Amino acid sequence: MEHRIFANHAHIFPEEVRADGTVEKLLELMDECGIEKCVCFAPFQAYLDRVGFAKRSNEFLAEAIAPYENLYGFGVIDFTRDDMEDQVAQIVSLGFRGIKLHPAFQEFNIMSEKAQRVYRAAQENDLFLSFHTGIHWHRIADYQMLLYDEVACHFPRLRFSMEHLGGYHFFREGLAVMVNHARDEGLHTFAGWTTIAMDNDGLYHYWSHSDDELRTLVHQTGNDAHIFGLDFPYNDADYTKKAIERIENLAVPEEAKAGILGKNLARELKIDWN
Repeated sequence: MEHRIFANHAHIFPEEVRADGTVEKLLELMDECGIEKCVCFAPFQAYLDRVGFAKRSNEFLAEAIAPYENLYGFGVIDFTRDDMEDQVAQIVSLGFRGIKLHPAFQEFNIMSEKAQRVYRAAQENDLFLSFHTGIHWHRIADYQMLLYDEVACHFPRLRFSMEHLGGYHFFREGLAVMVNHARDEGLHTFAGWTTIAMDNDGLYHYWSHSDDELRTLVHQTGNDAHIFGLDFPYNDADYTKKAIERIENLAVPEEAKAGILGKNLARELKIDWN
């Protein structure tokens, strides 16, 4: 049985930054892979600054996806600034449904004062957060997986996905965070099924997981806490088709597959998926 697909985690860039990462290239991939809807992430400001791009990140994304009813935006936060609440307010004003955060690339501690101000404002505005998790060449103390337990404890109404769920190196810590909050009032910790396909030689990539790990993840956390992600443009159409095929063939309930591939994301972002 093939399921409808609403994917998270597409990084969108101006052509000047990445010619393979534009909205037009994303739409081509979606068409090739049978993806109906997608959440797009604004580029981090550092990428735009490198080429002297005139627009700010969030304004660029809002303009880029405006013509397309099947694309939804997540903004980004500039941690070099101090106006965290104002940045969250701007994300809300642009009609975005959430925020993309990358503690390692952006070099902030998950529980820093600035980060907590973002979480508080996001919780108040019912925004969904997508965190990159897993090894990414910055001091691990700033973004180690068990810190997400602190986020969940201190901000119990904040909904967030841990993209890659810690990857190959920290999968069990990510699973521990989710199980530790499985009895909380309201589902608010999610596994981002992003970059799950194996390398061509059958070995693990930094962010891939075994079938047993994925099945255990569903078994321990239920059908509703999982969201499929692309990591476009870093993953191409061939990779994306392999990832979708892997989910479709995984020995988990059909309800879980439907949730992973679209139903759960649509529910959390309050988007019709009938």
